[in-house]
Parts: sequence; structure tokens; C-alpha cells
Amino acid sequence: MGNGRSDGEDRPIRTEELGSARIIVLDRPRALNALSQAMVDALAETLGNWRRDASVKSVILKGAGDRAFSAGADVRAMWAHARAGEYDAIEDYFAAEYALDLAIAIYPKPILSIVNGICFGGGMALAVHSRYCVAGEGASFSMPETLIGFFPDAGATYFLSRLPGAIGRYLGMTGARLSGADAVHLGLATHYVPGKDHERAAQAFAEGGESALAELTVPLPPFSLAPHREAIDAGFSADTVEGVFERLRAQDTEWARQTLDVLEQRSPASLQWTLESLRAGRGRTLEECLAAELELVRVSTAHLDFAEGVRAALVDKDRQPNWQRR
Repeated sequence: MGNGRSDGEDRPIRTEELGSARIIVLDRPRALNALSQAMVDALAETLGNWRRDASVKSVILKGAGDRAFSAGADVRAMWAHARAGEYDAIEDYFAAEYALDLAIAIYPKPILSIVNGICFGGGMALAVHSRYCVAGEGASFSMPETLIGFFPDAGATYFLSRLPGAIGRYLGMTGARLSGADAVHLGLATHYVPGKDHERAAQAFAEGGESALAELTVPLPPFSLAPHREAIDAGFSADTVEGVFERLRAQDTEWARQTLDVLEQRSPASLQWTLESLRAGRGRTLEECLAAELELVRVSTAHLDFAEGVRAALVDKDRQPNWQRR
């Protein structure tokens, strides 16, 4: 087993052996294991090496610390690049991240992500693209990109667009959080295992694969969105952002008013990009979705709402973005 903890910059991941399995620990705990360029590159290199290593039978992904699996892409670094006009660096980062997502999704050996704490954005994509994903009561999944003037990416236009009804549009446009149980209900995670048993889950998976892992699962708590399924489908099945707002206003319920309040705080451009991408994503392969997302990265990160959204949410943290209004 590995020892010690990196400072999160010089060595953004660490690896461990567990029988014929290999463990990758996302090791930037002070940054909630956000996916820096160095981390993305290290993950890609390590998985590439293990792909060719016959002694490696399976891979387990974990996050260092108890607060997060991964908070997602290193958007503060992308914000700095955008402010400096360094758009080639932004495109290079997202191209590498999306290539990593695809590599995980098609990896020939079983990959298990064990999620505890925050699992947002690109971090959620790593977990969802893995063949198996364990989540427990401490997990929190979200694609919150509209909060920062961006859009759900890293393959989210593929996996959100395939959720039942209009749930994917709801999650993508609002950035609503899902519990670990909710993620399993929706098929975004595969196994519900209490946090206290996550180390046992890693051991079981390393020794016996998915069948051994399944023995540690416990009954799922109720799906928190079940009471709102009809309202979500009615509101978010509209084909335009304006239509979504109109349908939610027509519902005239407390839930609809709260949802409208959330949407009104989001970037209008982001809502448009998100809805259009999710509509198109349902008819695309994962590879096609990732290619389309990279095209949209070029548009969205050059838009004023991206720099403003990251500033308000992550830099100044005043939560008062001044969005561009059409």
C-alpha cells in the first residue's frame, strides 16, 4: 500500500496495490481533489500503463480525505487562462480531460469509483464513466456548471440526456444535488454501500469483482425526486429555455417557484447551451458528445458569463454574478 500524502501539486495522484487490483487516489485534498492539468495527465498516463500490464486485473479510483471524491475541473485555473486570453491552454486542458473520460468509459479492465463526499462536474464524470461506482450516505453528486457560466460537460450531455423523462435536463440546468442513493436510483452509480464499508468494498472488489461487491450493498433509501417526477417532466420537457420557465410558472406550486428562483440565478447563456446540448446529446454517441462539448468549450469560455460566473462563485465568492442579458 502507498504511504504519505502529496501536497496536491507535485504528485497529484498516488497509487497503491491491492492484490491484482491497483488503486488510484486523487490526492489534492485541500483543493477537494479538483482535476488539475497535472492530475489529468497523471491519470491518463497511469491508466495507459496499467492497460498494457497483464498483472493488473482491475482499477479502483478514490479521493483523498473525507470531504470529496473530486470537486471537478480546475475551473479557477481555466478562469485565469480566460482572463489572460490563453484560450489554447483552456482547449488543451478540456481536450485532455475529455480524452481521459472516454478512456475510462471504454477501459478494457473493470474500473470501480468509490465516492464519498463531493462528486461534482468532471469528478462526477469520472465516477459515472467507470464501469462500477459505489456511493453511500455521504456522497453528493452534481453537475453545477450553470452556476459559473458554463455547461455540463465531460460526457454529461451523454449520460444526463439518457436519464428518465426530463430529469437530466432538470439536473443539468439547475445543478441540483443528488444523494448517493439518488445516484443509484438513476443508474449514475451502481452500488449503494454505507461509508463505513467502503474499504471493505475495495477489498471485496479486488478479490472477487462485482459479485463480491454486490454482497455489501444495503437497501436503497427512497428516491428524493420521486415526489417531483411529474412536475419535472412537465416543466423541463419544453424545447426552449423560455418554454421551461413558462411551464414552471404555470404549475404555481412551491416546488416550481423554488426551481424558478434557482434558474433565475443561473447564467442565461448557460441555460441555453445546456438545454440545446442535452437535446442533441440523446442522439449522439459518447465520443460524439465529447467532441461537441469541446466545440462548445471554445464558445462558452470566451463568453463574458464564464469569467463572471467563476469570479462570483469561486474567486470573490460574493455570489452576485452580473450575467449578460439578451
